[in-house]
Amino acid sequence: MTRWILPALLGLSLAGCQIIEPRYPAGERQRVEVIERGMEAPRETQRADRPATTGRVARQVAFPAEEYAALEKSGSGAIRGRLLLGGRPVANAGVSVAPVTTYSAEAAEQALAGRAVEPADPRARAYTHTTRTDGNGDFRLEGLPAGEFYVSGSGQDPSTGKTRVVIHQVSLGNGQSRSIELSR
Repeated sequence: MTRWILPALLGLSLAGCQIIEPRYPAGERQRVEVIERGMEAPRETQRADRPATTGRVARQVAFPAEEYAALEKSGSGAIRGRLLLGGRPVANAGVSVAPVTTYSAEAAEQALAGRAVEPADPRARAYTHTTRTDGNGDFRLEGLPAGEFYVSGSGQDPSTGKTRVVIHQVSLGNGQSRSIELSR
């Protein structure tokens, strides 16, 4: 019964860069830092007054429709790579590529801090590309536009049994193909 929980949570987390319940062991030193780009959202877009979905942190940044409208949804770029946790490939894990925006940066920051945020606005999903790893932990996403992206994946760490999240920021040029390793 619990075998379906991780794929279900991962599927939800990858749509719109919503990361679900990452856990980090005490004393962990290696972390991927989120690079903040742009300015803080204007005060009128803050969402502190809205209650959080049960067990999740309320989003403080409202969906920035104008910021997303300036982005392309598809292009000729590609990102391929491998997801490794504890030095071992993670098979059949979800991987997402989401544009770096004030909205996705907030979700990434919370995920890396070990907190789940409320579900993303459905409009963000049109800009998020997803796939699954193969049996060797390899993945490939094509048809990506040029820009700055968060590439994220998660799975069960074989050494601890805990769910771990990995997020890397990647720049992709028009027609460019990038290779990355998502590892912890």
